[in-house]
Amino acid sequence: MRRDHLEERSTAAKKNVFGLMRLWPFLYPYRLRVLLAGLALIVAACGVLAIGQGLRRVIDLGFGSHGGPAFLDQALVGLLLVVAILAAATFLRFYQVSWLGERVVADLRCAVFSRLLDFSPGYFETVRTGEMISRLTNDTTLIESVIGSSVSIALRNSLLGIGGLVLLMTTSLKLTLFVMAIIPVTIIPIIIFGRRVRKLSRTSQEKVGDIGSYIDETLHEIRTVQAYCHEDIDRTFFGSRVEGAFEAAKERIRQRSLLTAMVILLVFGAVGVILWVGGHDVIAGRISAGELSSFVFYAVVVAGSVGAVSETLGDLQRAAGATERLFEILDAVPDIPEPLVPWILAKPVRGEVTFENVCFHYPSRPDRYALDHLNLKIGLGESVALVGPSGAGKTTVFQLLMRFYRPDSGRILIDGVESEQLGGRELRKYMAVVPQEPAIFAASVFDNVRYGRPDATDLEIQEACHSACAMEFIDQLPEGMNTWLGERGVRLSGGQRARIAIARALLADRPILLLDEATSSLDAESERLVQEALERLMQGRTTLIIAHRLATVQKANRILVLEEGRLVEEGTHTSLVEKAGLYAHLAALQFGHPSGEAAAHVQSEA
Repeated sequence: MRRDHLEERSTAAKKNVFGLMRLWPFLYPYRLRVLLAGLALIVAACGVLAIGQGLRRVIDLGFGSHGGPAFLDQALVGLLLVVAILAAATFLRFYQVSWLGERVVADLRCAVFSRLLDFSPGYFETVRTGEMISRLTNDTTLIESVIGSSVSIALRNSLLGIGGLVLLMTTSLKLTLFVMAIIPVTIIPIIIFGRRVRKLSRTSQEKVGDIGSYIDETLHEIRTVQAYCHEDIDRTFFGSRVEGAFEAAKERIRQRSLLTAMVILLVFGAVGVILWVGGHDVIAGRISAGELSSFVFYAVVVAGSVGAVSETLGDLQRAAGATERLFEILDAVPDIPEPLVPWILAKPVRGEVTFENVCFHYPSRPDRYALDHLNLKIGLGESVALVGPSGAGKTTVFQLLMRFYRPDSGRILIDGVESEQLGGRELRKYMAVVPQEPAIFAASVFDNVRYGRPDATDLEIQEACHSACAMEFIDQLPEGMNTWLGERGVRLSGGQRARIAIARALLADRPILLLDEATSSLDAESERLVQEALERLMQGRTTLIIAHRLATVQKANRILVLEEGRLVEEGTHTSLVEKAGLYAHLAALQFGHPSGEAAAHVQSEA
């Protein structure tokens, strides 16, 4: 599911509230509560309608010759009884629907988040993170409001409207015809303005998503923002986005206000006409004063119900749009699906990696191969370095090996089993990664290292940190292993973050190790410590190393030289320098020596 597909789905969205029916699978587990809320709603509606009949009897009998104080006393007791039942039913309805709103939204958020975790990293290259956050927060909040309030209000007022209309007909058919005549006049503006409100609501939600995306991007890169004195420009850009969202919301509010005002004008104008006609009927003796009073009561109930339904219709339409946006995620099929029954590698896993005639191009660059008929084989416990200019395909090898993308053709095998048969989740159980920019979470040292193996004990975590040469700085942190490392590890240096990542990989203890420029941005002392930790980590594991600094790859068993997605050279550092090919050229460029002298220089760098 790509961004352009999301926009296409958005423009084809339904123009009614029936999209909310898609929430039924989330309501079904709590159907007993739905039933209780429905029963309470019916009882409450009947209680309101019963008040009108009581009003008629009080006026006709209580104030007439057949009534008197005793009848009024009985009427008061009856009214209090109806009110008590109405209050109890309202409490039960309000509690149940509010509980359902919170519970359904909690389940929906978990389902959407779980679905997002199924998508490959390639998916997130084509959508905005802020938009996804907006869907998980703003859209679900809209749905919570509707389930916990608006739907209940709409159903309750629909029952009151229907029940009140029936009682109107039994009281005075002529007066009811006046009410019936006004209904089409009321519904037409509801439909017209309701469509406008829904369209504007969707636009407003998207602009709020733009705001979230901009906040996420700016705060994530706050150092760059401040380094280039870009604060005032970002304030201006952010302000323009906020104003855009405000303008969209203002137009939506204006349309919704016009809708509400028009409904009130039409409905209560009709009530005034009814009072005028009904008053003449009472004077003429065609109906009693009590019947007119109950008729007016029911007319007000019907009018109020129509107004309430028209008001909540906008909420229902906004929630329908939010539901569509969420179900676009839930309905999307991951671009790299998992096999129904993934294969399990035979134990012990050797970690042999094979690429057989693999071709691949990125979706954004369909005319250029990132890998072009690549063949390579890495044996048990072997360390292999991938070297080449930028764009040669080194990182792509890692991406395909971890099934973040699927090859266009060819096969990738682990211990002789196709990665397609293993599936991404099963495959990645056998791999540990130390990236160029280690991911450090806003948590403690314990929690960050435990990410590699959630069931690890504190002692095992400390041993991994010792092996990663990390304890020398962890012991100096304010709370040691329990120190909170800040957002994205801002409280650590680059070398410290790298050693945390190595400790995480050591703790994971997986047979295949992927090192992606793990020492490229470190100073000499940090690189020495990290290199020591890496040597411990590589022992007994199949290791693939990406490196631009050739001094870091000389200890590899083999060096594979890639150029434009093809394997062009293979061998040891010394043999490749002697060939005077691409590797020797890269060495000469890096160290500023003729290719013949590069070997000796690299040896001295070690």
